[in-house]
Amino acid sequence: MKVRVLGCSGAISSGPVAANDAGGTTALLVDHDIMIDAGTGVAVLTDDELARVDHVFLTHSHLDHIAYLPLMIDAVGDARDAPLIVHASRATLDILQAHIFNNLIWPDFTRIPSPQAPGVRFKALEVGERITLNERTVAALPARHTVPSMGFAVSSETACLAFSGDTTTNPAFWAAISALPGLRHVIVETAFPDAQIKLAHAAHHYCPSLIADDVRGVEMKAELLISHLKPPHGAQILDELRAALPGVSLRALRSGEVLIL
Repeated sequence: MKVRVLGCSGAISSGPVAANDAGGTTALLVDHDIMIDAGTGVAVLTDDELARVDHVFLTHSHLDHIAYLPLMIDAVGDARDAPLIVHASRATLDILQAHIFNNLIWPDFTRIPSPQAPGVRFKALEVGERITLNERTVAALPARHTVPSMGFAVSSETACLAFSGDTTTNPAFWAAISALPGLRHVIVETAFPDAQIKLAHAAHHYCPSLIADDVRGVEMKAELLISHLKPPHGAQILDELRAALPGVSLRALRSGEVLIL
């Protein structure tokens, strides 16, 4: 199983962020057919690559994680012979239906070209549930954000990657991933430096001290990959994380890198 990082920035950026070419906002491609979040990082895919994506798993409804979802459905609909399946919590799917696919912001592709053969189908997936797709399992993990949110664990037969999605202080996430067999990588957001901890609390994001409080005492041998760095604070955030988590293997996630599981 291959996980390709299409985008991992906490904001759109045209240049390097702390030696981390974060590029577009959050989107991960698992093999060729599964996507986790659909932020602006999706723009690096060709039409042929877009047409091969059959499943999109959404952590939450914020624009930096869904921006390209409506566009990709429209762009490659003629090249597909089956609807794109979007997996998210029922609350997130209701938000998408009410505020995106509402024939005001974007056409309702859950009903066109026809209700019998739509461009997209919604399938609810709640925290604690999982789905298996061709020997790969995607499990929904707890997250705490300003809107209904979740993380995901993606497992092959031999290894596992966990992704926090957007979250703030969240011991339940770390407890859940510590029980995952074969865990190799944990992608966790850290949007703000500690100097902005009040903003982190208000926006329900992590800063280094909040992650350190959650990780302390957790048995975890996996590599910690930091995403969602807000320009221009990336270098500072990474320095603070290394100081707060001595002995933990961590680095910035990079746009374009491929993780092999």
